[in-house]
Amino acid sequence: MKCVPKSSERGPNPFTPKKVLVAEDDAVTRRLLERTIAADGLEVIAVADGASAWAAYRRDPSLRLAILDWMMPGMDGIQLCAEMKAEDPGRAPYVLLLTGRTGPKDQVRAFQAGADDFIVKPFNREELLARVRVGRRILGLQTALAARVEQLQEALAQVKELKGMLPICSYCKKIRDDSNYWHQVESYISEHTDTKFSHGVCPECYERHLKPELERLRSLNKRS
Repeated sequence: MKCVPKSSERGPNPFTPKKVLVAEDDAVTRRLLERTIAADGLEVIAVADGASAWAAYRRDPSLRLAILDWMMPGMDGIQLCAEMKAEDPGRAPYVLLLTGRTGPKDQVRAFQAGADDFIVKPFNREELLARVRVGRRILGLQTALAARVEQLQEALAQVKELKGMLPICSYCKKIRDDSNYWHQVESYISEHTDTKFSHGVCPECYERHLKPELERLRSLNKRS
């Protein structure tokens, strides 16, 4: 079941996920979870068992935050959490386990499976939303950091590309690329970096080229 958010969220981080996967076999609890989370401006994908949650997760790459009931028929929350974490480490979701188990051994088992946090049944609405917001904030920061790292890697690759020896014409100063085509220096650099050029005239070129041309034009004007 898909629950459409009642209000749009205005988070400053564009990478913060806006969908939550809920897996809970109890219909009443599942509906309470849907309404509580959707009222916070989020889209909720709610299912009744682990197999359906697993299928929804694999089908929708934007699902990065999940609330899983520990005890479900078939694939339980612990098994589902472990499968999600192992599926694609780069996309590993933030998992909150919904459970009535609070013993130390149970918590250790859940953390070993990859759970990030707990919500104890019966859940408190404000606590649930606070923990969901923490998970979303963490995922947003992780995604933003990964995007920044990718940008830096691309920039480094461009720097390395320009770092090698460039074949340049001794007369016209054009640069030859790997396809044996010759380019003006500015067009070559613009193509391989984010550098933009603004053109002007240096003092030496002004004296050598531009000034004689201006004087020639003045002479022509006087004659006419």
